[in-house]
Amino acid sequence: MAIRHLAIALALLSALGIQPALAQVKIGVVASATGPTALVGIPQKNTVPLLPTQAGGLDIQYIALDDASDPTQTVTAFKKLINEDKVDALIGPTGSPNSMSVLQFAAESGTPMLAPVGAASIVLPMTDQKKWAFKTTQNTDIIATALVGDMVRRGIKTVGFIGFGDAYGDDWHRVFSALAAQHHLDLIASERYQRSDSSVTGQALKLLAARPDAILIAGTGAAAALPQTTLKQQGYQGVFYQTHGAALPAFLKLGGQAAEGTILAASLMLVLPEVPDSNPSKAIAQDYIQRYQDLYGERPATFGANVYDAGLLLQHALPIAAQSAKPGTPEFRAALRDALEQTHELVATQGVYNMSPEDHSGFDERGRELITVKNGAWTLLK
Repeated sequence: MAIRHLAIALALLSALGIQPALAQVKIGVVASATGPTALVGIPQKNTVPLLPTQAGGLDIQYIALDDASDPTQTVTAFKKLINEDKVDALIGPTGSPNSMSVLQFAAESGTPMLAPVGAASIVLPMTDQKKWAFKTTQNTDIIATALVGDMVRRGIKTVGFIGFGDAYGDDWHRVFSALAAQHHLDLIASERYQRSDSSVTGQALKLLAARPDAILIAGTGAAAALPQTTLKQQGYQGVFYQTHGAALPAFLKLGGQAAEGTILAASLMLVLPEVPDSNPSKAIAQDYIQRYQDLYGERPATFGANVYDAGLLLQHALPIAAQSAKPGTPEFRAALRDALEQTHELVATQGVYNMSPEDHSGFDERGRELITVKNGAWTLLK
């Protein structure tokens, strides 16, 4: 009888044009829209209005905060979203050091965290703490393997390295060093610099003195261009490699002529017109880019797509979690974590996600393209 009365009530509401309220999910978003990492964080913040607002029978609310690129402010923002806003999941933060600073708070509260950052150390090696973190960019080894493969094909024998003196640079140095040794590449010089540095002349002179055949720069945003322009000014004539952290228009603008011939492995979004229509991610990437352009009048950097993909992952997993628990509860957050971990063949803007208990990034080779800079623009490396 109760079920019959409920059905009648719903029918009456529908006839009157009144829709019953959907269960609401709260998602916190932390992006570095200001500060040294803003060129990465701004397209991420701008992507929030494009994220899915419904998933199955759930209404999704986003609460977005700016951490000013400061890990201390990241911690404050995460604590607010977890303790005051009672969010069911977190997207962010922007930087790898910022993400490392909040892993414990996501784990202690049992809140799934989708980090749009580069360093694989956010999810590897897997621990009880990191099992609450997921990553919407390619793991370092996927990108590094493509770069090392290109070095081997070119007959490069010696390599220099300069990277951030933080989690991003540490991760790249560890992964690249191991791959270089496996492929008989001699890493003859390694230097570090800070994201906020305005000069790397000292480090560049040391790299120049070592005379490597190629140099790999592990930086992000505008800061990825600084070592390259400095080395070019000092006369370095070898091959430059960059990580996917350099994949934004500011690198091309700031690098100028020094950026010509740069090789990197990164998202298909950089070279979308050259990507065949058979690529499963192309249509989704085109739709995201068009919607972003319609709203802001410019193309998004790939870093914005990392947040967009986080939204797609949640849209897929939320209805699954709702089958066993209600939003706003610890049980729902745990079910959501489990559902994210079981993601299988989810096509998104950057590639195809296949998560597992051991892999919380989920990308394979479909999540990268070898790209070079030609005439001031990104182009597929052929």
